[in-house]
Amino acid sequence: MSEPVVQTTEPELRERILHGIGELLPRVLKRELPEIPQDACLFDDLGLTSAGTIELILELEESLDIQVDVEQITEDDLRSVTRLADYVAGHVIPED
Repeated sequence: MSEPVVQTTEPELRERILHGIGELLPRVLKRELPEIPQDACLFDDLGLTSAGTIELILELEESLDIQVDVEQITEDDLRSVTRLADYVAGHVIPED
């Protein structure tokens, strides 16, 4: 079985994504959040729902002017803030 192909990304894109997640999570969750640890579990620690996950990714796409391939996203990719940032950074769809 072959490994999925994940695009490599510049570290600054990943940092922009992490910053974006931190900025957008309070809006998506509709509540103020204290400092969000990067290893915080999106569902258990922060209370994100599956609908909220979709909203968060759409908001990230809009705020960072990127498009993300969500076809292969798994529950594991949503375990923490850093896992989501890694997934998004590795699955940006290049512009034509």
